[in-house]
Amino acid sequence: MGLLEPQHIILIVLALLLFFGGKKIPELMRGLGKGVKEFKDAQNGEVSSTPPSNPTNTTTTEEKPKA
Repeated sequence: MGLLEPQHIILIVLALLLFFGGKKIPELMRGLGKGVKEFKDAQNGEVSSTPPSNPTNTTTTEEKPKA
C-alpha cells in the first residue's frame, strides 16, 4: 500500500475545503507559490526585481475630519 492513495488525497482535499472554504484556498496556494519562488530565487542568489504587491509603509498620514 502506498503512502498517498487516491482515497487519501480526496479525503485531504475535502478536509481542506471544509476547514478553509472555497474562497480562501486560491489565496493560500498563491501565497505558497510566491514563497516557493522566493526560496528558489534566494538559493540561486537572484534578487527579485519586482516590488512587494502590498507595501506596508506609508509616508503620508491623512486624518479624516470628525463629523
